Amino acid sequence: MNILKAMSIAALIGLAAEADAQEQAPIGRADIMLESDRMTPEALWAMGRIGSMDVSPDGKLVAYSVTYYSVEQNRSHTVICTINTDGSDLRQLTTSDKSESDPAFIAGGKRIAYLSDGQLWSMDAEGGYRKQLTQGDDEVEGFKFSPDGRQVILIREVAANPSIQPKEPDLPKATGLVIDDMNYKHWDQYVTTIPHIFLASFDGEKVSEDKDLLEGEPYECPMLPFGGTEEFCWSPDGKLIAYTSRKKTGVAYAISTDSDIYLYNTETGETENVCKPADYVEPEIDSTISMQRQAKNQSETDINAGYDQDPQFSPDGSMLAWKSMERDGYESDRTRLCVLNLATGEKSYVTESFESGVDEFVWADNQRLFFTGVWMARIMVYSTDLKGNVKPVTTGDYDYADLHLMPDGKGLLVKRHSISAPDDIYLIQKDVTQLTHENDHILSQLALGEVKERWVETTDGKQELCWVVYPSHFDPSRSYPTLLYCEGGPQEPVSQFWSYRWNFQIMAANDYIIIAPNRRGLPGFGMEWLEEISGDYSGQCMQDYLAAIDDISREPYVDKQRLGCIGASFGGYSVYWLAGNHEKRFKAFIAHDGIFNTQQQYFETEEMWFPNWDMGGSPDRVGEGKAFKESPHLYVDKWDTPILCIHSEKDYRILSSQGQSAFSAARMHGIPAQLLLYPDENHWVLKPQNGVLWQRTFFRWLDRWLK
Repeated sequence: MNILKAMSIAALIGLAAEADAQEQAPIGRADIMLESDRMTPEALWAMGRIGSMDVSPDGKLVAYSVTYYSVEQNRSHTVICTINTDGSDLRQLTTSDKSESDPAFIAGGKRIAYLSDGQLWSMDAEGGYRKQLTQGDDEVEGFKFSPDGRQVILIREVAANPSIQPKEPDLPKATGLVIDDMNYKHWDQYVTTIPHIFLASFDGEKVSEDKDLLEGEPYECPMLPFGGTEEFCWSPDGKLIAYTSRKKTGVAYAISTDSDIYLYNTETGETENVCKPADYVEPEIDSTISMQRQAKNQSETDINAGYDQDPQFSPDGSMLAWKSMERDGYESDRTRLCVLNLATGEKSYVTESFESGVDEFVWADNQRLFFTGVWMARIMVYSTDLKGNVKPVTTGDYDYADLHLMPDGKGLLVKRHSISAPDDIYLIQKDVTQLTHENDHILSQLALGEVKERWVETTDGKQELCWVVYPSHFDPSRSYPTLLYCEGGPQEPVSQFWSYRWNFQIMAANDYIIIAPNRRGLPGFGMEWLEEISGDYSGQCMQDYLAAIDDISREPYVDKQRLGCIGASFGGYSVYWLAGNHEKRFKAFIAHDGIFNTQQQYFETEEMWFPNWDMGGSPDRVGEGKAFKESPHLYVDKWDTPILCIHSEKDYRILSSQGQSAFSAARMHGIPAQLLLYPDENHWVLKPQNGVLWQRTFFRWLDRWLK
């Protein structure tokens, strides 16, 4: 009996060790063979996702990261690869069981610096002779070496939040947080630490003597939740560091988007704000009134009152450029490209003729810059000179991103994707050349749906650009269920985006037609079109949605009795609002992370400038304002259509109470409804098995009511 028991225990230990080894095994490229030519959730999650990249100083080699996912292990793994800039000799350099990412060439291109297990490492360009450059318990979240390679800026977390009181020393197991002010939560976490940038020396072997450039300051750099190494840079001579920060806390932080660019002098230790005049005095702001009304009183154009971020020095160091918004509190204001002459202090805005925002940019030389921006539902590359003469560089039905100037100045290394293909790396010279083919082995097995541009006349007589995606094996003699896609943001473009969740091609593979309108409030069609949504969520933008679905429904291949409406974030709000105002057009709804009750949302969200601007102020001040008077929850008595509500409990932007309330409202009114609730996800769904569950639940719901 004891022998058998011992054998059983040994077997269990062996199985546990085997399972643990499998769980820790590196996840690599999935060479899967699909059972059919239709996209599935498993095919989506098998695709490699290209991340950051860098080009060697001689322009011959590209280092980049790729992230692979295992649904079985429910985790991801990131590796570093290199490829020649002629597209030859692809190599995977890292094979560790730990993720390794953020490659950057150092030592004149002889070595590659990268992150692994929270520390900074380096290896040679072939992947050998690995060295750990940083030590200690503090993790490194990002880095940028000085031009001469002797110093490096590190991103580390520091304990700093005046809004949350320190824990009681004699109550170490207490989990309660005593909170005194705003800014205690952000995106998906309680803010107990914030990122700071540290300046450290590097002798070629190790990093040492780091100094916190914001020591003692309770401010972020990079800014939460999405900021990274793009928010700071070195001057060419290494004497200056430009960085982005929104130096506010509490209520001021919650209601303002006013970040600035700061110059830190590495020789004197002095810091200067280059966005504000030296005698500038911060105005007193009423935190509960419309930021639009406040913005109208901002007559000075040189105070850079909105977001200022992502600085870059010109190659000769005489100028500093950054992305700048004019109005405080308006997250989706047009992003202009500001150029500062460091000698004279003169600022100029060099993209004023481009009636859309700048997404990314890079200096071409001392007189020109390249940038990306959306126009007519495509994100293209443009150039501008210092006089503001903007010219297109690329064309086609694509989105471009992640600009890197080639060392000889004669080309750009970029990433490109479309509705029908995820990111790959391309080289723009006289022609556009594809370097990587990360997912060709999967895409070649798929029958993808055709994507067409369609212009729709709106109810006020204007033209609206829509993307229509047809089923994988489209037969115009058949009639298909059709989905209206409602975009989030609320001011994000419906461009040629590729998503691993809201993927139009997997919807097409399930025999749905999709119409995705660039309704009122989206960029790329001029400022008037963009700003018609502010303070008017339930207005013309909703009529634009209905115009799009009505227009496509006139086609003989669309079954008007099988229409669905889907969307996330503001798209989720749109679904909830249309559920009470669709006049029986739709037979199924799906809302993900949407606003159901605007009054509730105003006081729940963490970035208060957002509802201040978009909803016109607080409900106690403007309770009869349109945003609150026409909240989706006030139309529940008109709901008559099955609805799936999806929400995540770590979503602090739009709390899960919104989705749960909508689900309860539907059921209490006798409406067929389902709730998909994630305890461990945020505004997105990031874990592989949760992602597959999302897709399965999504299509089971649609198929149930539309097929």
